Order: sequence, then C-alpha cells, then structure tokens
Amino acid sequence: MMQRKTPINQLEMYLDGFHYRDGDMNHQMEAHHYCEQVNNDFTQCAIYDGNTDDAKLIGVEYIVSNSLFNTLPKAEQALWHTHTHEVTSGQLIAPGIPRIAEHELMEKIYQTKGKTWHLWDSHQDKLPLGGPHLMRSFTRDGQLKPELLKARDKRFNINTQEVRDSRKDIPQAATQGSE
Repeated sequence: MMQRKTPINQLEMYLDGFHYRDGDMNHQMEAHHYCEQVNNDFTQCAIYDGNTDDAKLIGVEYIVSNSLFNTLPKAEQALWHTHTHEVTSGQLIAPGIPRIAEHELMEKIYQTKGKTWHLWDSHQDKLPLGGPHLMRSFTRDGQLKPELLKARDKRFNINTQEVRDSRKDIPQAATQGSE
C-alpha cells in the first residue's frame, strides 16, 4: 500500500513478558510489546497476543521513569506497576538483540513503572468484548504460572534461569511505587 505508516514504523523495541488481570492473579497471559521510546521519561507500547502474522492487538502499555512517576497524584500512581521483578527474574526479555544490549535495556527498564490496559482476551473471546482491564506485572517468585514461562522459553529457545542469573548485577535497590 502507498499509505504512510509513520506511527507504526516508530515501534522499534520488542519486549516479551507476562501480565495478570488486576484483582485476578489466575487470569495470566504472555504479552508481546512493540514499543516506541518517545523520550527519556516516556515509552508507549502496542501489546499483541503473539509475534506472528496473525497476532491480535490486545492492549497498550505506557512506561514512565521513576522521576516522572513521582510527579503523579497518588490515585494515579495506584494504576501503575513496577518492572523491578520482571527484569530481575528474567520474565521480561527483549528477543532478537545481543545479550549485552538486552542487559543495558533491562538496566533502564528496571527503574520504570508501567500502566497497562488490555482491551481483549483473544484466547478467550473471538472479539474484544466488554471494557478495558487494568493489568499488572508479577512482583515475586511463584506468582507466574510455570507453564506460561516454560512455553515462552521453548518458543524463544532461552532459559529464564540463565537470563535471571545474567542480571544479578542489576541494582537491587528498592524502587518505590505501586506493586
């Protein structure tokens, strides 16, 4: 087609991770994020249910720096989640880039917060039905269903434990904010 795709062409960063529906830890899914870093404090992502030609657009995530997050009203902060455990646990990955580049990216993401809305559970419904759902990230070991992680590792030919071990040098200082 001859139409310009300027906004879509800006989605240069690919992240793969997991979300659960706010208030329902059992409603978990893998989320493929295609993102644009708008500036040093703000990134926006389109979320898909996969990374293949037939993937469905299911949501959005906005990512902000801690300094920007700290300017938000407390009621707004409650809608955001930390990325600390996603990074240190190896649950969040950036497929297809060299390990050293991924590590540098994760050092930056480690200190950010995300606000995620899913509009469609494409594994459950044929169409996006109902209202948006606030999604969360996992904050400690044992929350993510092991079968989701195992399937992701197999598909990407990775070992999350090795990824986790490679990130042990990322600062473990607590990041304040909504879990």
